[in-house]
Amino acid sequence: MSTELEALLKEKELDLKILTAALLFVCLTNSTAWTQSGTPSSPREIAAYGGPDRERLLFEGAKREGKLVWYTTLAAVQNKQIAATFEAKYPGVRVEAYRAGSSALVQRLINEAQARRHIADAIETTLPGLLTFRDNQLLLPYASPYLAAFPEESREKAAGNLVYWTIDRESYIGFAYNKNLLSAGEVPENFDGLLKPALRDKLGLAGDDTGARSIGAMIKVKGEEFVRKLKGQNIKAYPMAGSALTQLVASGEVPASPSQFYSATHVAAKKGAPVVWVPMNINVVGAGGAAVYANAQRPHAALLFTNFLLSPEGQKLLEDLDFGSAGKDYGFRRWYPEKEGTLAQYEQALERWHKLLQEITFK
Repeated sequence: MSTELEALLKEKELDLKILTAALLFVCLTNSTAWTQSGTPSSPREIAAYGGPDRERLLFEGAKREGKLVWYTTLAAVQNKQIAATFEAKYPGVRVEAYRAGSSALVQRLINEAQARRHIADAIETTLPGLLTFRDNQLLLPYASPYLAAFPEESREKAAGNLVYWTIDRESYIGFAYNKNLLSAGEVPENFDGLLKPALRDKLGLAGDDTGARSIGAMIKVKGEEFVRKLKGQNIKAYPMAGSALTQLVASGEVPASPSQFYSATHVAAKKGAPVVWVPMNINVVGAGGAAVYANAQRPHAALLFTNFLLSPEGQKLLEDLDFGSAGKDYGFRRWYPEKEGTLAQYEQALERWHKLLQEITFK
């Protein structure tokens, strides 16, 4: 090998060593900077960040983003109050709420995701919708300093101690009656009490999912044969939601119903209606969860808003709107039927409960 060639190879080897050292320096510098600053940058890093300055970072980022788009199934009057309270707490961050029923909301978000039209930032809806979004990889796992205040069953776990959603509001289905039409001795204390002879011809069931889910709770505790015995009580099915049936109980048209929401009964009682709500062996929970869209264009604002819903202030606001909190013990047993298996299994069970409801009632 010539002297000139040897010199050229040594020169190239030196250049390669210098380049390698430079690249190593850049990597180490970036790593050190991340360790020292701890400032997340990507949406996933922001969602997982748990430093003591988390809220400050989220608020600063949210102010830069200016707003968030919130997809929710809450009633318009409820989401307006929540949005107004959030905007007052975090000035400079506006909430644009899109409200729809659960099925319509699910279809809209899936269609938008498939078209890569990423409009939503934060999501608050019921469990079937959230399960659908999770299964379609449309949720961003997140952390929150408030997660420890919620029981494990109310948090949908993701990898790395993160969650896909947290149940932020609950509605409880139990037994409600008109106290002018039922005596104290006629009021059931559990499902067995529904078979009291004094309740024959006095019971009504909501004909929608509320009534079917009530049947599911009875099956879980007492079995299908018990539910079939209820046919002898001449229970009438009403083609309406449980909340609408509350008005019939309040007016006295229906003396009592085992498919009644505590929230609707409580609201009617506050207005002077002679109605009382009683928990059963287990009480179906109509739950709503707070989540973040996987492709949120404003991740700081979405996470800040989700954090607000889970905070003591947000939970107090939801309780003022007559929802229950998953983080509180109200002295009765809860049941989340959607969490018994997969979404498909829940939908199959719901169909069976509807059929059994039709079998034991008359219209």
